Amino acid sequence: MNTTKTTPDIPIIYEDNHLLVIDKPAGVLSQEDHTGDPDVLTLCKQYIKKKYNKPGNVFLGLVHRLDRPVSGIMVIARTSKAASRISKQIRKRSVEKTYWALVQGQTPVYGELVHFLAKNKRSNTVKAYSSPKKNAKESRLKYVTIKQNQKYSVVEVNLITGRPHQIRVQMAKEGHPLWGDYRYGNPGKDGKNIALRAVKLEFSHPTTKELMILKAPPPSGTPWNTFDY
Repeated sequence: MNTTKTTPDIPIIYEDNHLLVIDKPAGVLSQEDHTGDPDVLTLCKQYIKKKYNKPGNVFLGLVHRLDRPVSGIMVIARTSKAASRISKQIRKRSVEKTYWALVQGQTPVYGELVHFLAKNKRSNTVKAYSSPKKNAKESRLKYVTIKQNQKYSVVEVNLITGRPHQIRVQMAKEGHPLWGDYRYGNPGKDGKNIALRAVKLEFSHPTTKELMILKAPPPSGTPWNTFDY
């Protein structure tokens, strides 16, 4: 594993001529927005430019995103060909995305959730419906409960579809909002951090076709490992 870091620290999990796979810290934007706050794409461009002494602009293709409060594994394309091929895999739903979430309440051992999600762009919030609605997209996920106590559960989630705020909204709809998710119903301790982490990605390498299985387990001392909240 390559542990080279950017500033602020964004650990590099894997790197070759076509891909850059990172561990995104919670609170860092995936892409630049109106706030001007640090974002993954800009920081990684700076990293590539400095490491390889590249003149001019650096190409990086953002093929998927994580919400700002969410941490974990992200893949970024270093060439337009890689970006196109990985984006095609995502559209075909052949990229497997696995998350860990700390949620309120005791969840069943196994679950499969199907809702219809509609996004309000003005408020940047998403609403879940149990039946089809106009402008709402079908959203599916499966989860397994890996540990729990009387108040909380840790679930491992596999996304079947990829919608904005999907895990957060679907779990809240089922009465299990994520720890710290003030937007969808559970303030947690401070209302600033969300216990949601992308822990694994599986996809085909865009040029070699090799199956890539890349992991970003939660750091020690986090709620997922200590179960202390």
